[in-house]
Amino acid sequence: MNTQLSPRPVYGEGDASYQAAGGYDGLKRLVDDFYRMMQTLPEAKGILAMHNVEDMTLIHDKLTRFLCGWLGGPKLFGERYGPIVIPAFHRQFPIGPAERDAWLLCMREAAALQPWEPEFRDYLLKALFVPAERSRSLD
Repeated sequence: MNTQLSPRPVYGEGDASYQAAGGYDGLKRLVDDFYRMMQTLPEAKGILAMHNVEDMTLIHDKLTRFLCGWLGGPKLFGERYGPIVIPAFHRQFPIGPAERDAWLLCMREAAALQPWEPEFRDYLLKALFVPAERSRSLD
C-alpha cells in the first residue's frame, strides 16, 4: 500500500488554482453566489447600481471567464470577448476604496459558500485584492 502523501498544490502555478476552484463549474458557482451577495448585502448597493442592467447573464459570463484564465485555466474571456483591460474598462465607474471593499466583501461571502480547502480560499481572497485595486478610479 502506498502511504505517500501527494504534494500540496502550489496556488498560482500552472492550473493549480483553477483546479482547486473546481474548474469552470466551480467558478461559475462562485460567480453566481458572488452576484447573489451583491444583490443582498447592503454594503454592495452602490456597486450593484453600477451594473445598470436587468439581465446579469452577460456580466456573470464575463467574470466567470475572466476568473478561469486568471487562475491558470483556459483563456475563455479572450476567446469570446477579446483582451482583458481591467483598469481601462472600469475607468467609467466611480470606484474608490469603499466600492473595492464592497466588491471584496461579496467575493469573501461567496467564497465562504464554496467547498474549497481553507488554504485555497485564503489564497484567492488575497490574490483578488490585486484586480479589485486595479479597478479603482485613481485620479
